[in-house]
Amino acid sequence: MSPILFYGVPSGCSFGSIVALEWFGAPYRLCRVRMPEDVSGAAYSRLNPVAETPTLLTAEGAAISESMAILNHIGARAIDAGLGFAQHTPEFDRLNQMLAFLNTSFFGAFAPLWHALEHGIEGEARQALADYGRAAVAKAHADLERMLGAGPWLLGERRTLADAYFIGIARWTRYHDVIDRGDYPGLQRLYERLEADPGVAFAHAVEAGRPENGSAGFEGEVGLDEAVALLSGSGA
Repeated sequence: MSPILFYGVPSGCSFGSIVALEWFGAPYRLCRVRMPEDVSGAAYSRLNPVAETPTLLTAEGAAISESMAILNHIGARAIDAGLGFAQHTPEFDRLNQMLAFLNTSFFGAFAPLWHALEHGIEGEARQALADYGRAAVAKAHADLERMLGAGPWLLGERRTLADAYFIGIARWTRYHDVIDRGDYPGLQRLYERLEADPGVAFAHAVEAGRPENGSAGFEGEVGLDEAVALLSGSGA
């Protein structure tokens, strides 16, 4: 069977994995997971007991969770497509370094802002979280701006899985008005370049519930119960 990516809505970090699969172009399917309704339910917990998206169900029926692990899984298969690099090369190390920064510092900077929004925090506690989050997001953007070289992509002249992951997180400034990305001109140019990309446009359409004009690899969506039944050893 073709792999199935379980992606979270609204606005999950799984967005980057959808973009990566589109860029790769190999056969894959998608499964929509509503947050928090589906992601904390019994069906999805069979795939991912941590109750987070994304999860990738491989062609062999094995479940892989965590964005960095999923992107590395895709990257190992997409070297010829130019998205990943062979292990034990400097390029592979640079890609992993960038993915690790995005997965920890860049992603994590938004955590206090999401916590305040999703849990209805008010008053002084909300202000404290907002102040902490604003400082963290600003620092993460400043650090990434310094890491960004003169090339058009995060790692230079070649787009990689790091760019796919970046755009899924960078768009969160729409929900949390804590910085002006214009203060980071390199990141602003990268953001605009990615927003104009067909794979990114497709991922936006998927989240909006109107998946159209995907790559030749996209084979459609599958329901949650049907997808979970394909888990190896599920007994279904």
